[in-house]
Amino acid sequence: MTVMVSAQKVHKYFGNSHVLRGLSLDVHKGEVVCILGASGSGKSTFLRTINHLETIDSGRIYVEDILVGYEPRDGNLHELADRDVCKQRQHIGMVFQHFNLFGHRTVLENVVEGPVHVLGEDRKEVEKRAIALLTRVGLADYLHALPRTLSGGQQQRVAIARSLAMRPHLMLFDEPTSALDPELVAEVLSVIRDLAREGMTMVIVTHEVAFAREVADTILIMAEGVIIERGTPAEVLDSPQHERAKAFLASVLK
Repeated sequence: MTVMVSAQKVHKYFGNSHVLRGLSLDVHKGEVVCILGASGSGKSTFLRTINHLETIDSGRIYVEDILVGYEPRDGNLHELADRDVCKQRQHIGMVFQHFNLFGHRTVLENVVEGPVHVLGEDRKEVEKRAIALLTRVGLADYLHALPRTLSGGQQQRVAIARSLAMRPHLMLFDEPTSALDPELVAEVLSVIRDLAREGMTMVIVTHEVAFAREVADTILIMAEGVIIERGTPAEVLDSPQHERAKAFLASVLK
């Protein structure tokens, strides 16, 4: 299988805090990987290193065989200029806990912005694609609404459509439902579920264990910056081997 993401012995420090401790992971094309773990385990930090929203202190991360964020020179890694990192991110979609929409722009304008201004695509063609995407996520009636008039679930679906408008090869989700009221969670998970069925490669940091069981090909459990458990949903959720993984699952599956 084609490797989409390859993280190799990744270390990350925040001051004296060793947040990622030699983490290695391959994600294959079309695979859905869900990352579970207690708060502070390094899940979101690792996700953000994949598209270089967080730098790394050692190790390497490749997406589609391209070294992310750095270039080797004179035997060392040198960080790329911002414009070059932005080019690398063009085919990596990311959806955050908080929606990060442009508050002064309509739903449609939020989705159109990236392909037109980053990719240089024709606005009329992008608007057609944006309308199709917003229809797909159930927001065809809200094209000209401002984000503040939408529910949290609706805003998150706009954020997903905005990422998909860039035609990503890889989607990263950082706790996409954690800022939502419980009754709004299902509508966002439904969109992600559809993407999984369509074969989108995804890495999802989530606390929704039942959802992870349903959509993931591989589940990881992290603790203190390392992966302590990995395998199929059945292997990890039904028969965890690591004592800390057992304790974590017992706490979230009460």
